[in-house]
Amino acid sequence: MVKFYQQKYAYDYSWGTVSFAFMNRYPNPFATHVLTADTIDHRIDAKTGELHIVRLLRKTNSVPRWAKGIMRGNEAYILEEIVVDAQGNRMVAKTRNITHTRLMKVEEKQTLCADPADNSRTLCKNETSILSNIGYGLNSKIENFSLSRFSDNIAKSRKGMLYVLDLAHRKGLIRARVIADKQEQ
Repeated sequence: MVKFYQQKYAYDYSWGTVSFAFMNRYPNPFATHVLTADTIDHRIDAKTGELHIVRLLRKTNSVPRWAKGIMRGNEAYILEEIVVDAQGNRMVAKTRNITHTRLMKVEEKQTLCADPADNSRTLCKNETSILSNIGYGLNSKIENFSLSRFSDNIAKSRKGMLYVLDLAHRKGLIRARVIADKQEQ
């Protein structure tokens, strides 16, 4: 049985600022498990003008004691596919694990868009599905454990984004983005 998770959040920063922070969110002290974030492809769609980016994330993989016999190694790889629509102030990032898929498959979709009521804010929507097909009566246990861990990780992810936004602001990077955002409006 598939487990679903959904959460909405609003950042008090413009879409241009939040999308900049999203693309630069690693490293940060709330995501020390993410070892690398490598861009493996990028292109601009000539018809739509959208930027398409594919990244490979390498992270450490802490597993519960009961799963150690199922999962080998302490690293996991995540494929992240991002579509940026700068004209529509919208970014969609889809991630999925490409290792340990025998144990479980996790797919996440994160949508960032300008708040239609207030351009100085950005709306964020996370949608996740978790599916285990390992069998042996463990599917539900694995999915429930992963779902509870995922909701904790979303909170850390948000703290990481806020850390990157604050850091960029202190270094003067956001001020330049805010000025550029205002010139576009």
